Amino acid sequence: MYEKILVATDGSDLSKKAVSSAISLAALSGASLVAIKIVPRYPQSYFEGGLALQATEVGKIEKQWADEGQAVVDEVKKLAELEGVKTRALTVKSDIVSDAIISAAKKHKCDLIVMASHGRKGMKRLLLGSETHQVLTHSHIPVLVLR
Repeated sequence: MYEKILVATDGSDLSKKAVSSAISLAALSGASLVAIKIVPRYPQSYFEGGLALQATEVGKIEKQWADEGQAVVDEVKKLAELEGVKTRALTVKSDIVSDAIISAAKKHKCDLIVMASHGRKGMKRLLLGSETHQVLTHSHIPVLVLR
């Protein structure tokens, strides 16, 4: 059925449900898993909403975000390997989450993307956007969305 499944996570409770489903699906189909967390870049300019910080401080913040992101995917890897699923845990630094997810799925030759959707509607969706919707719209790889 599937050979390699990418699961995108942000560490939230909803995302953990998607991770659990992705692990179960991988175990059932004998697939390996790629667990990915997108880590944002620190906004550098006034127009991006960032504060004027020294480069060393920005580096510390970005490292903290990367370390926290790695901890999230390492936990996914630990859970998956308990179920006998071979897993690769990755963080990717990007400001455009949907593009990073799609690119990672292509790069790692995944044949399914699993992710959660918060199910926002109306003004909240308009203001907050939907990374899941963007992945669904632009991916040429099948996407399983869980709520």
